[in-house]
Amino acid sequence: MEEPKYKRILLKISGEALAGEKHTGLDFGVIEQVCDVIREAVGMGVQVGIVVGGGNFWRGVKDGGGRMERTRADHMGMMATVMNCLAMADVLEQKGVPVRVQTAVDMRAMAEPYIRGRAIHHLEQGRVVIFGCGTGNPFFSTDTAAVLRAAEIGADVILLAKNVDGVYSADPNKDPSAVKYDAITYDDVLAQRLAVMDSTATSLSMDNHIPLLLFGLKDPYNIIRALKGEKIGTIVKEDTTK
Repeated sequence: MEEPKYKRILLKISGEALAGEKHTGLDFGVIEQVCDVIREAVGMGVQVGIVVGGGNFWRGVKDGGGRMERTRADHMGMMATVMNCLAMADVLEQKGVPVRVQTAVDMRAMAEPYIRGRAIHHLEQGRVVIFGCGTGNPFFSTDTAAVLRAAEIGADVILLAKNVDGVYSADPNKDPSAVKYDAITYDDVLAQRLAVMDSTATSLSMDNHIPLLLFGLKDPYNIIRALKGEKIGTIVKEDTTK
């Protein structure tokens, strides 16, 4: 079997990606495909941590903006992530993949509390760990949570699976002249205000020297391609010459 390029990864999946063409709720056809690929990754010996967004159910800033107090709106977003975590965990278990859900907010009836040492132990035992509730704090995105968890567990890379196939110089849906980057530095992402992650997540990833690979989840097998080191999406790191 081909040796994977990365031994331990943090996979960030947007909630919208799990909704598929419906754009809201859960598309179990999509989740099945993603979980099949995660099972293959585990079979390759890769340790997999996952952070899932909640935008397919609720986005605190967008859905609560102007109508709700921000902290409460963000708390609702945290609960939305847990619904996605539990759905993914269930499908993974049906496929024979050992999995644990850990939440940054205590929900002991449904999941383990997030404990770094326990998460690493699960990963070393071949279990997939799905992290819910973001960072557990309002005003922080799940992208920031993904970087935080990646730093805490010592992930080799953050795989950012979204509805776009890479980083562009502008929004490709609005600007037909937008150029896709194969590689770009974190400094350039921040300077050009490119929509990779929010600035807090981008800065945190840069400060902790964690490379980020952004690619499209439309073809879930892109996750395996990334693990094999194939050229897909856009790699974001400190020095693109290395």
